[in-house]
Amino acid sequence: MTTNREAERHAIQAAADRLLGGNPIRSTGALTVLQLAAEAGVKRWVLTHKHTDLKDDFLARRTAANGIPPAFQHLQTRADEIEERNRRLTEENQQLKERVQVYAQVIGELHTERERILARVQTGLPAVVPHSAYSTFDK
Repeated sequence: MTTNREAERHAIQAAADRLLGGNPIRSTGALTVLQLAAEAGVKRWVLTHKHTDLKDDFLARRTAANGIPPAFQHLQTRADEIEERNRRLTEENQQLKERVQVYAQVIGELHTERERILARVQTGLPAVVPHSAYSTFDK
């Protein structure tokens, strides 16, 4: 009986090392107790009732690795960098959209002013309106 218990413990420890190292053989590689059991070739209850110390050790090591196997941590770092870049680009895009709206408004106002000037020229009035005509805008 002791040999079977020791074999289970050895299998669980080796499975934990493989999972945390990013080298699963019999499981999906997810850092869960269920996948640890699958990787070790034991039933889940063996971990949750019989070898709780190994389960707790695995969970502590998983927490220390932020739930990501060390072999994949560089990918998480890259993903974090890409998410930050995406956030910055989204913010910049929003600022550019606001700027384009302002430019569109200015262009519309310039177009209206141009049409007014052309209408004045076609009716024989001076193209430039005296400054006093704009005095209502200054108030």
